[in-house]
Formats: sequence, structure tokens, C-alpha cells
Amino acid sequence: MTTSIRYDQAKAYYEQWGVNVDLALKQLQQIPISIHCWQGDDISGFETIKSELSGGIDVTGNYLGKARNGDELRSDLEKALSLIPGKHRINLHAIYAETNGQFVDRNEILPEHFSKWVDWAKQNGLGLDFNPTLFSHEKANDGLTLSHPDEHIRQFWIDHCIASRKIGEYFGKELGTACLTNIWIPDGYKDIPSDRLTPRVRLKESLDTIFEYKTDEKYNIDAVESKLFGIGSESYVVGSHEFYLSYAQQNNKLCLLDTGHFHPTETISNKISTMLLFNDKVALHVSRPVRWDSDHVVILDDELKEIALEIVRNNAIERVLIGLDFFDASINRIAAWVIGTRNMIKALLYALLIPHNYLKELQEQGNFTERLALMEEFKTYPFGAIWDHYCEISNVPIREKWLQEVQIYEKDILSKR
Repeated sequence: MTTSIRYDQAKAYYEQWGVNVDLALKQLQQIPISIHCWQGDDISGFETIKSELSGGIDVTGNYLGKARNGDELRSDLEKALSLIPGKHRINLHAIYAETNGQFVDRNEILPEHFSKWVDWAKQNGLGLDFNPTLFSHEKANDGLTLSHPDEHIRQFWIDHCIASRKIGEYFGKELGTACLTNIWIPDGYKDIPSDRLTPRVRLKESLDTIFEYKTDEKYNIDAVESKLFGIGSESYVVGSHEFYLSYAQQNNKLCLLDTGHFHPTETISNKISTMLLFNDKVALHVSRPVRWDSDHVVILDDELKEIALEIVRNNAIERVLIGLDFFDASINRIAAWVIGTRNMIKALLYALLIPHNYLKELQEQGNFTERLALMEEFKTYPFGAIWDHYCEISNVPIREKWLQEVQIYEKDILSKR
């Protein structure tokens, strides 16, 4: 049976419930996913003086073909993008500055150090997002940055964040699409603190100073990201969810939710509707925690589907900024990008094919029997045929055929690095 015949049959199943499949595909084409560059080189970056990973971050595995410079990383990203339907964004960290071999400390990075990224993004029609890098640096060795007792160290990181926001604004101006500049810090303590308040006072003061420098929101959108705990900060994290949720609301910033930064029994999907009720926009970093914030490659599991359902059923496609955040060096890194990003898009398509208004009516009527029955039946509707059609019209391989191209690229390119 051809893809088009399977599509027509599947389309008929959905349309009997009033689902406009053609419209769903058009909507899907307009949803950009911000794909993180750091999967391609295990968060190594391009700094001339490299530090070991720190801040509770770890990448395991030693698969061949790790990108060693900007040209290789961009080449790998291009390959991944060629296998992913839709038009997307690339998310950078400050450590991906290209300084022509010159040492430039993080408080001195400039837009010009990312000009190659901007030129490449223009050529490929991509938007760019940005993150200051407040880990893997000698001034973060004790696990404290913006909340550090030493004012000189705090000032260093304040300057780094201001420089990063300037770079984000530069991205937005050059590319014509606003850059999301997101601040996450590793600050915390391994053991029980004797004072939880004072570090948070310092963090608030640091953030206030960072945001005193005004950027044009047309070009740069500021976000702050929380975490429950990390390696080396098991007992206390300064930038908790409550801290950043309050700070973001008081200061008109975005609160970014990372799926791995909460208690294992908490789910991001359950927070989205509340966040949308009180915020114009919400930002996400979608990952897959396994027992902790381990950032495994995103799979099409129940929580990913539920995140997509919450975005779609609440008419929040334009209000939720979706980014990815995982890193796995035990498998082909390009395959990791493709698997994770395609799964995020699959989840969104799955959500777009559900008759949400009818299901909402059933809930309002108290008809929980039909609600449950239909929600379960839609799980086995012929969603795969719609996905194959979407890939086909997007000129990317259907089903597992993309893997053949990754294997050829590995043989021809990655294996020779």
C-alpha cells in the first residue's frame, strides 16, 4: 500500500471526528523546535582553555565522530536538519564562541565571536537561541556563581550574562526572529545549608543588575531556569522553581521549565496550563530524565505526548517556546538529534489530531465514560500514516529510512575524525 493511500485512509478516520488533518499539518509546519547544539560535541565548546564539565553535568560514552570545531558541528547539524521535517532553530551556549584561537574569557565575549553562526543561520533560514555558560570554569569550581559570597566572582558572572544578552539581541537583529536568552546557574550545596536565604538574596541582586541593561524585546527574550538538585548540589539549589517563578513574574521575564529539573514524580505537562494562565509565554527544555536529570534522548513516551497535548489543547502553540536539552555520547550524536527532534514533532502531530473540543465538552458534561473510552481509542488511531505523509511532503525520509543516511555519513565523515 502506498504512502498516499495509507494517508487518505487514516485521514478519513480522523475527519469523522471533525479533525482537519490538512490544517493540522500546516500548523505543525509553523512550530519551530530549538535544537541544542551541545549534543554534537558533548558540551565541550570551543574555548581555547577548556575546563572539565562541572555544575552537576555529565556526559557518558565515547562514540566516534565527536565534532571538534565550529565547521564540523555545523556540518553535523545540517545533516540532522536534513532528516527532520519542518523549519527549526538552533540553541547555542556561550562556550561555542569562535575566537580564532585567541583566549577570550566569558565576561568579554562579543557578538563578533558568533558571526560564523549567524552567517550559517542566515544561509539555512534558521533562528538562534542562546545561553550564558555558568559552569565548567575556574570561577565556578566551588559550585557558586551569581550567588557567590565573593563579589568579584559574582561580578564576573554578571558581566558574562550581560554580554550574553547582548549577543542574543544581536542574533535577533541579524536573523529577524527574537532570540531566547536563558539563564541557568548550578549554584547550590552538597550538604544541608545553615542559611538558605542569603544566597538567594545575592542571586536576586545579581539578576537585578543583569537586567538593568535593557535589550529590545523584539530581538531578545529573557528567561530564567530552575532546578531541584544536581550532582554537588543534592541538598540545596539557590535557583529553585519557586525562586525563579516568583522572579520571572515580578520582573516580566519568562520562566523556563526543564523536564529533568523537578522531582521524579512531578511532571511538566501538569504545570503548563497553570503557567499559561498567568504568563503570556512559557519556555521549555524537553529532555528525558532517568532517575535524575540525566538528559537522555527524548523518546515518544506518555509524558512527551502529554506535554504536546497541553500545548495544543490550550491553543498555546505560539505561546510555548519549545527547546530540547539532552546529550548522549554512547550513540551516534546525529542520530540522537534526529530521534529526539522527530519525536518532539511526532508528539505535536499526535496532539493536533485529537478532537479536543469534543473531549472538553464530555468532561464538562460529566461524561467520563465516553471521555476515557475515546482518549484510549485515539492512542491506536493510524497516526503513523499521517506522520509518514508529513515527512514525505517535507522531503525527509519516512520511518526508519533516515538511519541509512546517518550510517553513510558516519562511514564517510565521522569515522575519519
